[in-house]
Amino acid sequence: MKTGKPQISVLMAVYEPRMDWLKEQLLSLNAQTYPNLKLYIRDDCSPAVPFEEIQSCVQDCIRAFPYEIRRNEENLGSNGTFERLTQEAEGDCFAYCDQDDVWLPEKLEVLEKTITGSGALLVCSDMHIIDSNGDQTADSITKVRRHHKFMSGKGLAKDLLVSNFVTGCTMLVQAAMAKAAIPFCPYMVHDHYIALWCAERGEVISLPQQLVNYRLHAGNQTNLMAGVKDKASYGKVRIDLMLARMQWLKDYFPCSKELKQTINDALVWARARKQNWEHHGGTRLVWKYRRFSILPSVSEMVLKYVPDSLFMKTIQLARKNYI
Repeated sequence: MKTGKPQISVLMAVYEPRMDWLKEQLLSLNAQTYPNLKLYIRDDCSPAVPFEEIQSCVQDCIRAFPYEIRRNEENLGSNGTFERLTQEAEGDCFAYCDQDDVWLPEKLEVLEKTITGSGALLVCSDMHIIDSNGDQTADSITKVRRHHKFMSGKGLAKDLLVSNFVTGCTMLVQAAMAKAAIPFCPYMVHDHYIALWCAERGEVISLPQQLVNYRLHAGNQTNLMAGVKDKASYGKVRIDLMLARMQWLKDYFPCSKELKQTINDALVWARARKQNWEHHGGTRLVWKYRRFSILPSVSEMVLKYVPDSLFMKTIQLARKNYI
């Protein structure tokens, strides 16, 4: 479509979709006011939902712009599927899309205007929170995730090493930057890694507008404390994963000397957290480098001693956004 506008490619990874939610998401894409779009979809080998059913849903819902839909040869997981989509997609900017949210009609138009007008490498926005029934439960992600702090500007890579303020379904990124970021870090969600990559190389902008209805439900990949069932699993998903991330970034992430030193310090902190959690020392270094994340640095010094029952009560408070 020749509109004089940059082409935005929407990249959607699908796995075992709930079909009514998928239809709602697709219809919200079809209703976008931005005039130059293409949709790329990959099904990650859904075992129970037939690929033909997904194809039919897309065909019924997407009428306003072209699309391509494929099925992975093997299960790649969310990161692997989004990486494959990033490799094969064409266009000027990429918008990453989940299978169960709802985009406001003006979403891509607002994001494109911002990224084009500012020269930023990546822009993102706030979002409304909806539940499984589609009812709004909060008017900002910050209302359900108290530690989510939006930031804008240059030089934000150090702030993105540990925590992320860029939610994938709200972001628009220059396509060349996303492609240059391949391979994605296997120990970070794709949106977090792309945000880190862009923040090290230019400006990232967060908009205060809510441009997505973000559906929070039990199956969300990025739910607070997802996968934590006891102290042992906490160590694997909250400590070991951070250690693996920092080691990977140290070994493979191209960056300035300043950020490299910050990564080295974060790696020391991550190793010390593991030592502390396993009662092998490390407490002094956890405290020294607590700037990377004060809450786990302090709480893990105490929580490693409590019984699993009390530990899980604390985790439940965290999941409910009380701490």
